[in-house]
Amino acid sequence: MAEALRRDLIETAIEMNRCGLNRGTSGNLSVRHGDGFLITPSGMPYSELQAADLVFVSDDGRFEGEYRPSSEWRIHRDVYRAREDAGAILHAHPVHCTALACLRKPVPAFHYMVAVAGGKEIPLAGYATFGSQALSDNVLAALGSLDACLMANHGLICLASEMQRALALAVEVEQLAHSYLLCLAAGEPSLLDDDEMERVLTRFRDYGNRGRGEGRG
Repeated sequence: MAEALRRDLIETAIEMNRCGLNRGTSGNLSVRHGDGFLITPSGMPYSELQAADLVFVSDDGRFEGEYRPSSEWRIHRDVYRAREDAGAILHAHPVHCTALACLRKPVPAFHYMVAVAGGKEIPLAGYATFGSQALSDNVLAALGSLDACLMANHGLICLASEMQRALALAVEVEQLAHSYLLCLAAGEPSLLDDDEMERVLTRFRDYGNRGRGEGRG
């Protein structure tokens, strides 16, 4: 079981780069496991990872493995503590999400699919130094009950019940960020009002048992 989970995590991390969400060794991916989580190690190319290279981090922050965990392990630990629905967490630096994050802009309700992350906008977490507890605190505050947020001058973080859903959500948010940037280049987009976004969110909840981010078009 643990071995298969490790292989799946590595394959998803490789796919994160292959589909253009991330570049090089930046970003990180984790999956809940036992009384903690498995996470990609710091500074290692995903294509070179072996199952044993992944790092287990317990709920109290202790590491098990040959390598150090990603510098953002605190975010993963704190999100798992705060969100029982989180089974996997993906952090990446997609080009368009990162551009908006550097402009310090959230993604507003310019398109109904913004609700894919569970709310009326995709919020922006305040800036703090990478790897710091302050950054983790900012991310938790921005996420609340949502499944994705941008990180000021940094990138994107998504959570889901399992790794493939986290990846699918990240792809969707990056597409939304791209579209929003195109809108900003041409002018100011018309935003959907709160009443409409409430209707959209209700419709999303009624899409059977598929979960957020699947089967909408």
